Amino acid sequence: MKKIIAFTFLLIFTLGQSQTKGMFSKDPIINLENFQKQRLYFGYYLGFSSFDFKFDYKTVSPDIQVKKSTGFNVGVVADLKLQEHVNLRFEPGLYYTKRTLYFPDFEREIDAVRDVNSTYIHFPLLLKFSSVRTGNIRPYIVGGLSTTLNLSSNSKSKDDNLQQKFRVKPWSTNYELGFGIDIFSEYFIFSPSIRGCFSLKDELIRDNDPNSPWTGNIESLKTRAVFINFTFH
Repeated sequence: MKKIIAFTFLLIFTLGQSQTKGMFSKDPIINLENFQKQRLYFGYYLGFSSFDFKFDYKTVSPDIQVKKSTGFNVGVVADLKLQEHVNLRFEPGLYYTKRTLYFPDFEREIDAVRDVNSTYIHFPLLLKFSSVRTGNIRPYIVGGLSTTLNLSSNSKSKDDNLQQKFRVKPWSTNYELGFGIDIFSEYFIFSPSIRGCFSLKDELIRDNDPNSPWTGNIESLKTRAVFINFTFH
């Protein structure tokens, strides 16, 4: 994931530099000059994600370790212009990821390790604040709220960690913050962006035993994630 983030920064910098050079040429070409005048437009995105869990505990104890993996994202974008530099965006998408939890108080792997595969349907409603367009580039920041449906939550299962079932609630509410850059090409707008997503509510479904060695000492469990999306309009 670090390599992907580094690549994204390099890509943004390289494309921004190439567009800036074109802006200061003798006869700069302004691509899609009237695009920003549209009231409503659509697009799609592809990307990568890294999901984590944030644990809070009732009493001091060894941390539950989370091994993250790089997942993928795909979705669509609807963008509504509110003001000259403010847009309302709806970006529903499908996110797939995997996390592996390591519980420190067990010796046997069957007790200590839990694989958490997650397939999310993600519904973010965001405000995009764009700077003044400079040539064919336009940086922006974005933030807002989202709700997420976890199709792999195991919430309906009566089995718990005694039967190797780690359960979380199917719905979560989050806030999101990020930044990106619109790069205007001759035929479309390419927008690489990086965004953080942070759950606002406890998502854990406790084991049937209140004193469970897996969930008994957990005060709250909240998802946090990093999204790298490449959007095309």
